[in-house]
Amino acid sequence: MDKTKYKSTVTEAFNNAAATYDQLGVEFFTPMGRRLVERADPRPGQRVLDVGCGRGASLFVAAERVGPSGHVLGIDIAPAMVEEARRQAGTLGARHVEVRVMDGEHPDFPPASFDVVTGSYSLIFLPDAPAALPRYAALLRPGGRIAFTSPVFTEDTFPFLPPVFTELIPERLLRNLPADWRPDALKRRFNSWLQDTGDLTRTMVRAGFEDVEIADEHIDLRAPDGETWVDWSHTQGMRLLWQHLPEYENRQLRHRLTTELDRLRGEGPLHLPTPVRFVSASIPN
Repeated sequence: MDKTKYKSTVTEAFNNAAATYDQLGVEFFTPMGRRLVERADPRPGQRVLDVGCGRGASLFVAAERVGPSGHVLGIDIAPAMVEEARRQAGTLGARHVEVRVMDGEHPDFPPASFDVVTGSYSLIFLPDAPAALPRYAALLRPGGRIAFTSPVFTEDTFPFLPPVFTELIPERLLRNLPADWRPDALKRRFNSWLQDTGDLTRTMVRAGFEDVEIADEHIDLRAPDGETWVDWSHTQGMRLLWQHLPEYENRQLRHRLTTELDRLRGEGPLHLPTPVRFVSASIPN
């Protein structure tokens, strides 16, 4: 993998999506971020680092938990995301919230700077996440905790999307993705340490953590209708597929997804239970 190219692709995608990211009436990242913070359980007065903070789905929930006597710092590789989170912090008057542009693979903080580290669908996207995990262990104070989310990876579903999309998105279209984002490449990169709970636990222990907890839960992804979901999909990771599809294939896929999702929702809003893996661990006291 060309890490420089990979990071520039991620930065560009999320810079372009920042204005509408998680803002189109689809509920997923916000309830997932809230649940992640519940499991991380930061306490009043503690210091929290949120990796890949985006617009703040976990950041501001953590800020509520630690209160004004605590401090929450969000980092993201995309400057536009950081600007949106900074604007939201100002709107909320959250003076104990700070955001910075930073490459999450190499966090630049003194050792033992934080009580809690969180990463909602972010830590796993680092080019070599297992190698980065020891760096986060070093940033935690004795007894500190890390908590992050991941898709539940299996061999028979398309990574990062609810299982229904394995049937709705023709596999031939995925060949249009950049090489590092095609299913086979994603499976080599993610399934190798995230699919099996034993492998994941061993990875965490090697990184310096203990008391590893892994829990799979379903987050209810909700959208008013199929068209809203498709518009929303342009603001998250699936944006890479839309960008690289030929125009005709783009129109065909949009029509297919909108039609099928509306059929699934019937007369009410769309509900797509999405499996999410919550991982938490601590470092020794």
